[in-house]
Amino acid sequence: MGVTSRAAPPTSSTGSGRGSLERFGLLLLILVTSYLISAFTTGAVVNVIQIVLFVGVALLALRSEGFRRRTAQMLIIVAAVGSVAAISLTLIRAESVGYAVADIWIALILLYSVVLIVRRVLMQPDVTLQSIYGAISAYMIIGLMFAAVYGAMYRLGGSTFFAQGPTGSSKTLQYFSFSTLTTLGYGDFTAAGSGGQAVAVVEAMVGQIFLATLVARLVAAFRGPRQDPRQDPRSEQPAQGSEPRSGSGQRRPPSARRWRPPPTSRQRRLPASRQPARTPRPRRSKLTR
Repeated sequence: MGVTSRAAPPTSSTGSGRGSLERFGLLLLILVTSYLISAFTTGAVVNVIQIVLFVGVALLALRSEGFRRRTAQMLIIVAAVGSVAAISLTLIRAESVGYAVADIWIALILLYSVVLIVRRVLMQPDVTLQSIYGAISAYMIIGLMFAAVYGAMYRLGGSTFFAQGPTGSSKTLQYFSFSTLTTLGYGDFTAAGSGGQAVAVVEAMVGQIFLATLVARLVAAFRGPRQDPRQDPRSEQPAQGSEPRSGSGQRRPPSARRWRPPPTSRQRRLPASRQPARTPRPRRSKLTR
């Protein structure tokens, strides 16, 4: 009797493969929308919208990673509970400590999202347009994450983060963060304390290393969509008995064809299997004559 083995059940995950990688375009769109909202408007409602969008960014990054279902559910519950607490602190207009806790929570969510996105991009064997979208999304998340860190330092430090005065709105902090990340150095806003200056230097170094290593490498390795060789008419082999063609599809000139000596009369009468092998005749030297 034959013994049949039962295949192991497939492991359920939140998503993997090429379909999960194609969500990086949507992720980049959410990040650009979040930045534009905070750049043109202010208020508690805007902060709540940003928290919701950042949670969506974290969920997209989590879904693209492909964790086990139980692990993904636990992470989603933790993200939901922490986000609800941060939204509550924002809506009830808590003291500076409450706003600082909300900013720290946002920074942790964005940091986790950056780690997942960069890991997912580096695991791909081929560089595609979606991989570049993922790298740009991670770059924007780094800027937003440092803006949240600056916000927490501003509120915990008694509204004395900038040397120009107490101008610590969300759009000002994000403006300062992206100016530091891209090393523009306008100089209209500078960190007053040593702690803020140290974090600004770290952000500038991270931004330059990220652009010079990951993004530049992906763009240099990008080759666009590959064409299937079975659909390429130039890859078709010539029919048997036809003359070889050159790379442009034209026949080779007579000078490029291989020359073969014409057969003798005896070789024409004999079949190919019975034709004698040609052996070179030894040349007689003059001394033996």
